[in-house]
Amino acid sequence: MGTERKRNVSLFDDATATGTNNRANGGTSVHGGGVPSYNRWNGRPYTSTYYEILEKRKMLPVWQQKEEFLKMLRENQTLILVGETGCGKSTQIPQFVLEAVELESGDKRKKFMVACTLPRRIAAMSVCRRVANEMDVTIGEEVGYSILFEDCSSEKTVLKYLTDDMLLREATTDPSLERCKVIILDEAHERTLATDVLCGHLKEVLKKRPDLKLVVMSANLEAEKFQSYFVGAPLMKVQGRLHPVEIFYTQEPERDYLEAAIRTVVQIHMCEPPGDILVFLTGEEEIEDVCCKIAKEVRNMGDQVGPVKVVPLYPTLSPAMQQKIYEPAPPPVTEDGPTGRKIVVSTNIAETSLTIDGIVYVIDPGFAKQKFYNPRVRVESLLVSPISKESAQQRSGRAGRTQPGKCFRLYTERSFNNDLQPQTYPEILRSNLANTVLTLKKLGVDDLVHFDFVDPPAPEALMRALEVLNYLGALDDVGKLTKLGGTMSEFPLDPQIAKMLVVSPSFNCSNEILSIAAMLSAPNCFIRPRETLKAADEAKARFGHIDGDHLTLLNVYHAYKQNNEDQSWCNENFVNQRALRFADNMRQQLARIMARSNLRLCSTDFNSRDYYVNIRKAMCAGYFMKVAHLERTGHYLTVKNNQVVHLHPSSCLDNKPEWVIYNEFVLTSRNFIRTVTDVRGEW
Repeated sequence: MGTERKRNVSLFDDATATGTNNRANGGTSVHGGGVPSYNRWNGRPYTSTYYEILEKRKMLPVWQQKEEFLKMLRENQTLILVGETGCGKSTQIPQFVLEAVELESGDKRKKFMVACTLPRRIAAMSVCRRVANEMDVTIGEEVGYSILFEDCSSEKTVLKYLTDDMLLREATTDPSLERCKVIILDEAHERTLATDVLCGHLKEVLKKRPDLKLVVMSANLEAEKFQSYFVGAPLMKVQGRLHPVEIFYTQEPERDYLEAAIRTVVQIHMCEPPGDILVFLTGEEEIEDVCCKIAKEVRNMGDQVGPVKVVPLYPTLSPAMQQKIYEPAPPPVTEDGPTGRKIVVSTNIAETSLTIDGIVYVIDPGFAKQKFYNPRVRVESLLVSPISKESAQQRSGRAGRTQPGKCFRLYTERSFNNDLQPQTYPEILRSNLANTVLTLKKLGVDDLVHFDFVDPPAPEALMRALEVLNYLGALDDVGKLTKLGGTMSEFPLDPQIAKMLVVSPSFNCSNEILSIAAMLSAPNCFIRPRETLKAADEAKARFGHIDGDHLTLLNVYHAYKQNNEDQSWCNENFVNQRALRFADNMRQQLARIMARSNLRLCSTDFNSRDYYVNIRKAMCAGYFMKVAHLERTGHYLTVKNNQVVHLHPSSCLDNKPEWVIYNEFVLTSRNFIRTVTDVRGEW
């Protein structure tokens, strides 16, 4: 390399290995071989913990290939990196990149940012905390995160972890993402809607911004698909450090995978050597139920087994609860007593997004919740369905992180070989695209047919999305974004709920619609323990509103606030405090968006007979495509596509109104409509 290049250091120059830029900050580069005495970000001396963590970081497989990675990124605008789960890519690669960008910025400290996206909010927060710890900085300052309704970053932030949908939202206000020097798309193999749209958008941005670099990271070889999508991007592989994992299958299919999972946990705890257990289940209710049962089973066994710490893990858990997965197993009760064990019961977030050290045993029932959309009947359902072979392999790999492990698959080997799909279908092929199309329109993409999707969605799904947005008034008759559509796109909500919110001031009930929108977006707030079903149903009936379920949710929210968000009140009334806290937080954030969009917060006088009428009219303005009419035969018929449906048993409506709006179409033993409210035909 010539001297001219050395004098004018460019991004990811060979100077990244020298640490020359850090003299002004009292030390040499951490990654350049010198031993720094002062933190280059905050000017304070490094703590002893920092050096202990640094030694552990150097043991990670990705650390051994640091120079190779930086060389490849210097020479290419886009790089695809495949790293086995646990190799350290999510925590180390952004730091390698950050140091290189910092060197280029010089002592002037130009404003720059490295953005790293992850599909899941838990992963974004968890990885951000770890990296802030490794860099010995305060979270929210130099290193921060941004997830839906929570921004823990500042003007100082130079490394930001964020969910893929949040980066997409940032792109709607700054299409070229000017502040970003490098964008890292992590866990790209999950193929969420937002990741796929980001890929298409960034492909165009990279052409206009030669100074921007992109790293696409994946935990499996589907990354080769990204390599063919980003033409000319090299593929780099980082080997993990997996130990051998022994796979066990059941002889016959299990009738009840939950009971089988509990039985397997107890058997492992009784018979297997020390090591923590990871159980994969499909959702919050299942996980909480199984956690209680496992703890109860182990308690009943008394002193013959060691103590257990049973920890749930799912997206709506509070950050403090999420951190419990990293706590050590409990110690033996007595000095010579049986060893304690940690048991983590998780959704598929623990497949690749989070690495939990100490896991030796994995229990895989073979199911996950997935979204499926049928554009012909316009129904999107969240269904428990079999996982793919790729997911099964990711799950088993979690058992071999620190020592040889065992994976217990609660299905037959024949089922694995013959019944499971090779890969999980991308979200874009099985989702309602209305929100995605609204985002693309906000990004200025008018020609959706020729947008460069990684996998193009079905034309019928695109047409349905355009049709819905046109009916809602978000798009005009030639497909252009309207002023109403622009305001709707500010809300991270289903377009029908967004429309309901935007028009609510004209019905003088925006405060109430805000609360209903937040409750619809939160997990189910009603708890129905099997042992107290009657008491739980009676408690729910006390909140019931004669006009329907949306207003019942409003009653619950109002009662929760009037009782000062008290935990004991929640327990007595069989409502989930965590879900209500989530809704309350979401309501505050939505109110900020309302204020930013100059939408008035108002209410009709509670004693007026129009109070509930106005709320129902505002809901009808958003949900007019989700209307069902009562037929003489006693069943309902959806107005949009003449589907025979029934009121869901959970509905509080005792009578059968002639017209109802509904929030969900549920396919179980019959076609049900869930969360329904009485409306009038003339509305």
